[in-house]
Amino acid sequence: MFGITKEQVATLPVVSFPGRTILIDNAADARSAISWLAKQSMVGFDTETRPSFRKGCVHKPSLMQLSTPDECFLLRLNHIGMSEPLIDFLQNDKITKIGLSVNDDFRCLHRIAPFEPGGFVELQDYVKQFGIADNSLQKIYAIIFNGRISKAQRLTNWEADHLTDAQQAYAALDAWACMKIYTYLSDGKFNPDDCPYILPPSEPEK
Repeated sequence: MFGITKEQVATLPVVSFPGRTILIDNAADARSAISWLAKQSMVGFDTETRPSFRKGCVHKPSLMQLSTPDECFLLRLNHIGMSEPLIDFLQNDKITKIGLSVNDDFRCLHRIAPFEPGGFVELQDYVKQFGIADNSLQKIYAIIFNGRISKAQRLTNWEADHLTDAQQAYAALDAWACMKIYTYLSDGKFNPDDCPYILPPSEPEK
């Protein structure tokens, strides 16, 4: 089995999203984006929600990220909601959508609108068949690619009037990384013999 510690992750070089981010904050642009995405066979998927620091205060998802290898669409759900074309896209089982902890995303998105997810791959489950014990995206990416996904923007305000370049890059990176991991593994490119992060047989997952 393969696993990595937080200390090991901290020593790795920081990864940057290599593509183009496209911010979607109105209905017309959302229709165009979803129409284009519906023609893709596979996308990376993630959401962001404004953090709450008060007990009992839960926000609806603010952002949905849908990434191809070269572009990531950032749909500002707090502005545009979940339209029928977007719901159809999420329910389309002919389009593979790769995410991590997707059931958590579904529960949050159901606060906006009901839908039946189709075509989703849960990365946490998928990586187990390759002997990867860790569940976090940051650790999975580090094990496979020896790079570090920074989490510095995770608890920022995703409902701010203006999303900073740093927020947009962070949001895009997570969705893109899900797709990259899945594609790399499914193409048979992960060589266990080249991976240094081998857990001793008796060592539990950290």
